Parts: sequence; structure tokens; C-alpha cells
Amino acid sequence: MPYLQLDVPGSYPTETKREVARRIAALYAKSMDTTPARVTVGFRELGAGNLWTALDGEGEPGAIVMCDVRSGRTPDQRAELARGLIAICTELLGLRDDRLVVEFTQHTGDEMYRAAGGWSADWNAAEAG
Repeated sequence: MPYLQLDVPGSYPTETKREVARRIAALYAKSMDTTPARVTVGFRELGAGNLWTALDGEGEPGAIVMCDVRSGRTPDQRAELARGLIAICTELLGLRDDRLVVEFTQHTGDEMYRAAGGWSADWNAAEAG
């Protein structure tokens, strides 16, 4: 945890996805006071015609970033992350910012388990140092 899943209406080269994931992990660590090593990024390339938003009542291709994160960050921290995620997705994936949504689901540490460490601790600001 955290897990950031990008649902996109197209396909991208592996190297592009690797760069997006690298930049997202760095942004996440900076914005959310943690380390990039905790971040997992997934791509669901749904293809043309498989992801829509109903902006102004009309169907338009859309995209979404789902952020499953540990709770404890402020709304300002999450907003900073969301703005950065949108910037990365528009720059590297060519997505339209007015068709891109970022959603957060927050979890306590005991809702995330890693084979290498067991239950996650609840987040605290000292984690980044």
C-alpha cells in the first residue's frame, strides 16, 4: 500500500508506463510523506470505447485514478497529490485533464498486509525521514 490504479481508454508502451509509475511513486512519496518503495502503480488499459464520462450529459472518453492509501493525510496533501497525478497523466499519457478523475479510498494500517512485514503500521509524518 498505497496502490494507485489508472483506468485508461487506450494502450501505452511499457517504457511509458514505467516512467509514469516512477514519477507517480516519487510524487506520492513527496506529497504524502512516505517512501517511493511503498507505492504500487497499476494500469488497466481498457481500450477505445470502454471507459466513459458523462460530462455535460454527453458521453466522452474518460480516465480515472483510484488511490487506495493509508489514512491520516490532510485534504491539502491529497489535493496536492491529485493535482500532480493529473499533471503526470496529461503530460505522459496524453489524457485530458477535464476527463480525468482522482478518487481516494483511505485505510488503516491493519487493512494492509505485506508478506515481507506483516500488517502495516498506521501512517505517521515521521515515516518519510
